[in-house]
Amino acid sequence: MAHDHLIEMLDLDAEVLSDYHRELIALVGRSSVDAPEVIDLGAGSGTGSLALARELPGARVTAVDVSPEMLAHLRARAAAEGLGDRIRTVEADLDQPWPALGPADVVWASASMHHMADPSFALTSAHAALRPGGLLVIAELDSFPRFLVGTPDEELEAQAHAEADKARHEAGMHMHENWGDLASRAGFSDVAERRFDIMLSPPLPAAVVRYAEVSLGRLGERVPGLDQVIAGLHGRDDLSVRTERTVWLARR
Repeated sequence: MAHDHLIEMLDLDAEVLSDYHRELIALVGRSSVDAPEVIDLGAGSGTGSLALARELPGARVTAVDVSPEMLAHLRARAAAEGLGDRIRTVEADLDQPWPALGPADVVWASASMHHMADPSFALTSAHAALRPGGLLVIAELDSFPRFLVGTPDEELEAQAHAEADKARHEAGMHMHENWGDLASRAGFSDVAERRFDIMLSPPLPAAVVRYAEVSLGRLGERVPGLDQVIAGLHGRDDLSVRTERTVWLARR
């Protein structure tokens, strides 16, 4: 997917699933120190960095990503929201030895750990970047969003997701890992796990249609017929949003 479409999808995810994101940030706020120093691993379009700076008074965020395009988008959004002085960006490949990022009070990894070539190396590096007692937050997708459950196109969407899951597995992506176990092996303690089952039913805001278009567009080339479904999303009143996220919290 082109960078601009990926950026749009990530931004729409934060908008459409805003209740989940706010609840997760509130959980971090209750579990960390006041005005924390935060490292956002694989910051992407910056939805996590911006939410952390916005929702946690005094928080300072170091947003790390390998993509200069993503980081430029993040800086522009931070400046527009008046958060530019509290968010700095670092371009780095987290599969290589990390630059000096800490010491931090929170290491935040939302939908980024499964991209790491060597998750154990990333977790060991995160442990080293935290202050004693610091908080590790890993949020991962159990399932990518589904929009057509209960509709005549449900099976077509399910087929597209199955093909995408197969492709991710063949690419070596670390989906469906037990991140709590891996964090414990990296030296973290007090590991806690929380699952979020997200279901949004119609009527839904207009942004959901675009969210569905962009998300399903990632799958359309794999399953014949899905592109016609995507083209006809506008005007439908049977779209929903269903996804599952799991969050792990752990201490250094």
